[in-house]
Amino acid sequence: MNTSQFGTATDIETEQQPHGAAARRGPLRPGERVQLTDEKGRMNTITLTPGGAFHTHKGFLSHDQLIGASEGTIVTNTNGAQYQALRPLLSDFVLSMPRGAAVVYPKDAGQIVTMADIFPGARVVEAGVGSGALSISLLRAVGDNGYLHSFERREEFADIAKGNVETIFGGPHPAWQITLGDFQEQVIEAEKPGTVDRVVLDMLAPWECLDAVATVLAPGGVWISYVATVTQLSRTAEAIRADGRFTEPDAWESMVRGWHLEGLAVRPDHRMVAHTGFLLTTRRLAHGVTGISTKRRPSKTGFSEEDLNAWTPQAVGERAVSDKRLRRVARDASSTIQRGSLPPEEAQARRESESADQGE
Repeated sequence: MNTSQFGTATDIETEQQPHGAAARRGPLRPGERVQLTDEKGRMNTITLTPGGAFHTHKGFLSHDQLIGASEGTIVTNTNGAQYQALRPLLSDFVLSMPRGAAVVYPKDAGQIVTMADIFPGARVVEAGVGSGALSISLLRAVGDNGYLHSFERREEFADIAKGNVETIFGGPHPAWQITLGDFQEQVIEAEKPGTVDRVVLDMLAPWECLDAVATVLAPGGVWISYVATVTQLSRTAEAIRADGRFTEPDAWESMVRGWHLEGLAVRPDHRMVAHTGFLLTTRRLAHGVTGISTKRRPSKTGFSEEDLNAWTPQAVGERAVSDKRLRRVARDASSTIQRGSLPPEEAQARRESESADQGE
C-alpha cells in the first residue's frame, strides 16, 4: 500500500494554527497573502515579507508599508501609484493559486458544500484532489474538529494540493489527511464500514466506486460526484439506479453571469462562467434495503464495448500535463515567494520558463 499522510490531528496543536476568525482579523502580518488592487482594477497577490518589495514598471512598493497596517488600507508606491490592500477571498485564492490540474470553480465548490450538506464536524472522504481547491472548501466546512480524508493517485498532485492548503491555512490543517493510491482499494482499508457521512468524487469513472462508497457511507449519507461530460453523467446515474443501494440520483449544473454596473449602463457582462461540470447526488439507503425503482425509464440504457473503453483523460478532453511542469507547480505551491514579490528580471525569467514548459 502506497500511502502518504499530511496534517493529521495527532501532531498539530490547533491553538498554534488559527484556521478560523483569528487568521482573518487584525493587522496584516508577515507571511500573509495580500491582494493589491490598482487604480485600474488590476489585482496582484503578494506574500508579505519583511524587507520585501512589490515591483512593477510603475515603481515599487515596500512590504513594510503593509505589515502592521489595517486590512483595507490604501498605500502609495515610489512613483505615486495607489493600491488598496485586502486579504484575498477564498474565490480569489483558488483562481490564482498554483495548479497542476483544473480546479473546481468556486461556484461548483459552493454547490457541493451546500447540496451535499457538509457540516462542521462531519466525516468526509474525497477522491481526486487535483490542486486542492475543493479540499480547501471542504476543510472550511468541516472545521478544525471535523475530518477530511482525501485520496489521490498522483503524488505530484498531492504535493501541489498540500502546498496550497498549507498556504491558505497558514500550516497543516488538523482535520486533513491524504492517502496516495486508488480510492476503491484504499478507502475500504482506511475507513470502517458505515462511518463516513459524505463522499465527494471528482474523477473520470465514479461508477467504478459503487461498492466502495456503499461500504463506507453511513445510511442517509450523501454521495456527490462532479463529472465533466453528459456521457459520464448518464453512466453514473444508470449505475446508481441499477445498484439499488441508493436513492434516485439528482443532477444539475450551474452557470454564473456577472453584470456591468456603471451609472445607467447596467447590463449583463459579455462573458460568463458557463459549463464547468455536472453535479450528481444520491443518498445511501439502510443496509438490506433496495431502492424504489422509477416508473419511467429510458428505452436504451446500455453501453457498447466502445463506450466502456473510452474513459481515458484524453478521450474526455483533458490536457496532458508534463511531469516537469507538475514538479515546478508543486515547488511554486509550497514556496512563500510569489511572483509579485520578485524583482522584474527574476519574474521575467520565471514567465519565460513557464512558456517553455507549456510549449512541450
